[in-house]
Amino acid sequence: MEKHDCSSATQEYPHPFIYEVKLTRAQRIRGIVLGSILVPLRITLAALFFLIMWPIARLRLAGLSKEERARPVTGWRSWLFHPIVWLLSRAVFFSLGFLWVKVKGRRADLKEAPVLVVAPHSSFLDMLVLCPTQLATVVSRSENTSLPVIGALLEFNQSVLVSRKDPESRKKAVTELIERLTSKGYWPQMLMFPEGTTTNGRALIKFKPGAFLAGVPVQPVLLRYPNKLDTVRWTYEGASWTEALWHTASQFYTNMTVEFLPVYNPSEEEKRDPNLYADNVQKLMAKALGVPATDYVMEGRVPVSTLGGLSLPLASPGRETLSLLRKNGLEAHEIEAALAKIIDRCLSGAQSSKANADELTSIFFLKDKQTAVCICSLYSKDETVDLRQLYCSVSALMDFSNFKDLLHSAFKFFDHEGKGSLSAEELSDLMGALFGIPQHNTGALYAEASSQGLLTEENLLQVLTTHPTYQRVVNDYLQPEEVGSQLLLAPAANGKAVNNVNGSLHHNKKFK
Repeated sequence: MEKHDCSSATQEYPHPFIYEVKLTRAQRIRGIVLGSILVPLRITLAALFFLIMWPIARLRLAGLSKEERARPVTGWRSWLFHPIVWLLSRAVFFSLGFLWVKVKGRRADLKEAPVLVVAPHSSFLDMLVLCPTQLATVVSRSENTSLPVIGALLEFNQSVLVSRKDPESRKKAVTELIERLTSKGYWPQMLMFPEGTTTNGRALIKFKPGAFLAGVPVQPVLLRYPNKLDTVRWTYEGASWTEALWHTASQFYTNMTVEFLPVYNPSEEEKRDPNLYADNVQKLMAKALGVPATDYVMEGRVPVSTLGGLSLPLASPGRETLSLLRKNGLEAHEIEAALAKIIDRCLSGAQSSKANADELTSIFFLKDKQTAVCICSLYSKDETVDLRQLYCSVSALMDFSNFKDLLHSAFKFFDHEGKGSLSAEELSDLMGALFGIPQHNTGALYAEASSQGLLTEENLLQVLTTHPTYQRVVNDYLQPEEVGSQLLLAPAANGKAVNNVNGSLHHNKKFK
């Protein structure tokens, strides 16, 4: 089965990372009336059960040495504390309105499937799935261990912990994960959400390979919320976790269905290739859910789609920058003049290519600093921006620059030694500048465009404008704003919206 061309996009939800609870006036009034009574009561009860769990969860490993904690808990510590915490966990969700959980299929035992893969991942409320899976072990961020109650529960669960900020932590977590999954029953069954982030459930985003690295059988588990009003979703854009909690706790009850599919036994090829294994399980689960399997993924808290190894942002930083500049009153010729100053500064080498919010305010003659701060936040986590990145991503969307000239400027930006060629790392930086977000998988592009170990501007231009995949990327993502906005979401005859990342529209004026 082939992947859908990201056709989960609709005019209502252009991608899976957006969700809003749509309420009629009557539903809104009903929610306010019921919420004012039910929400405080339910939150109080849930908090009470959490507080009772806190010391009990700590007691399970109390008095154990570091070496003993590195082994699975057995004996009285297991049979005494496990059912108590399971019962209290169910009580938390019961108090929030999850009165019943319908279970379909049979959960495989540990020897049949060492890991359960659960999708779609909708919100923190999905953790209710731990109850019908008997509190299976999970993978969590190490930062969560510092949270009250949650930290104790992760310790109780003997979770695999990973820090997203520390590459070494990731390597250790992968080693520990593979060790547990291949322990032949020594460690308890694990449960993972392979999407790695929450979505609106209208599609399955690309599965991360973590659950599939060990090459052991997995059991796919489907989550559904068959309710008249869908309140549980918490996504990158739209409903917040507080809104999801309020709307859910305001209902008399919320239904959840957990469906265990047959165990998936990987082929020898899938065992050797975790990404292939993950993709095939994703397709299987998407088909069972009746939704598309897509290549959308969340990278560094930025939703992207992938094509040819490149990460293509669903919300272009360049497009957002242009919007902010125009809201600040800048005309096209003023933006063009500011971009000319940026290219002069970057190529002169007299000043750093990094600029802070104050410098950006001066370059664009902005009326207020806050606009500059917002622009910086689109490209980095602090109040600075790499001007090369800003120039390339914005110029790509302006009519005054054709692609050949833009690539020429970008090439000079990153050809630090003026040798006429780029290294693999410099190519990653250049492509990151064009799209406004870091690019970590440009190896295929580098291999395609380099000749005798050298990647020249001419070779890169030829590949980007003639290779079917990369030409598609350039045509669909590096277009002037007026064209690109039409391409990003073009309504089809059936009312669905087509994401043209996988389209084949060509606008050759960019190559003049």
